[in-house]
Amino acid sequence: MSKFISFIIVFAFIVGCSFNKNSKFWTNSQNLKDENKNGYEEILKLKETLKNEYNPNLKIKINVKPKNSYSIYNYQNNSGRINFDGNLKKSSRYKFSKIKNFYQYQPEISFFQDNIIFFESKGSILRFNNKSKLVWKKNYYDKREKKLNPVLQFANDGKFLVVADNIAKYYLINIQTGDLIWSKKGLAPFNSQIKIFGDKFFIVDLLNTLRCFSLKDGKELWNINTEKSLVRAQKKISLVIVDKVIYFSNSIGDISAVDINKGELLWQLPTQSSLIYESAFSLQTSDLVSDKNNLFFSNNNNEFFSINIKTGNFNWKNNINSSLRSSIIGDYLISISQEGYLIVTEKVSGNIIRVTDIFNNFKEKKRDNIDPTGFLVGLDKVYVSTNIGRLLIVDIESGKTISTLKIDNEKISKPFILDKNLFLIKDNGIIRLN
Repeated sequence: MSKFISFIIVFAFIVGCSFNKNSKFWTNSQNLKDENKNGYEEILKLKETLKNEYNPNLKIKINVKPKNSYSIYNYQNNSGRINFDGNLKKSSRYKFSKIKNFYQYQPEISFFQDNIIFFESKGSILRFNNKSKLVWKKNYYDKREKKLNPVLQFANDGKFLVVADNIAKYYLINIQTGDLIWSKKGLAPFNSQIKIFGDKFFIVDLLNTLRCFSLKDGKELWNINTEKSLVRAQKKISLVIVDKVIYFSNSIGDISAVDINKGELLWQLPTQSSLIYESAFSLQTSDLVSDKNNLFFSNNNNEFFSINIKTGNFNWKNNINSSLRSSIIGDYLISISQEGYLIVTEKVSGNIIRVTDIFNNFKEKKRDNIDPTGFLVGLDKVYVSTNIGRLLIVDIESGKTISTLKIDNEKISKPFILDKNLFLIKDNGIIRLN
């Protein structure tokens, strides 16, 4: 009995200290100094969020040749500057049944030639042609699994479509016909992008374990667990592959580098000061992007990082509050903050050279309820989606919002581009503009 009483006392103390805001224990202002091997040091403290314009009249000239419209979907996960400058006229809509908890999982479109592949409620996979006509519809879930409303993630190599979901199932289908090739059951639900490299594919589950599977038969080749945490990632985990090394984040902000062939951990870098960090339970990290020498990413804790991919050391860190993937354009990084500012950062130094308010056309009372949901950089414009169904078109050179298009009355996904078409997802359909 005495042991039980002691346990209760200790548990009460821990709970009282960690979750009582009045205790001032384990709060943002009381975090310990974080040091790593390259001498990077910082006392984590409450930071000012960028809420004012900076150098708003500075003109940014971008002379970097744009990539083709398929490049955003490559395994490096670097959107860069996309060859797109559409008229943005509504041309068609792809309809499907409503997906439960759609916005929580941030699903993505998979493109095959000029077709799109998506899914709907109960786990049915849909392939549409470029005229919005259904080519095939397949469902590989039994009655019990359908009741769980599986949310699917895709990756394709032009021949096969890898599918993984939030109920721990993964399988391979023929992308031309939709026929099932093999199907497997994992140990835990999956919670990341899928990356195909050669005859392997990679995915992270809810246990923060990176798993490598054979594309041929789905056999697990190796796995690496980065951290067994009770904290679930608030966004889908991002993966990047550079020179046969895979880089990825986990739910508590660690960045890991793993040798693809050997399955060996090369380095791991914590980006948060402590595992017991209040904001870890709400931490949202952006997708990783890479210029083949460095990784760049930000989070909703007002932190933007640059990391050397060879050493795992910090290059720099600045204060940008965003869980949206940045774009690398030449010597610059383009970011959109949660507060609605377009931010241009020097890639090498981390210096912020311009901040412009892209929400300035909205009334003050309304803008407090507006969040950007994603963006893409085109030839000379930035296309920003929002949670109120508006698509903002922003001039890159000036950083000013040129126009605002009403797409829907509800939240729309980040933009996707294929050739001369821009796609936006909502909970029961995909809207195409060209």
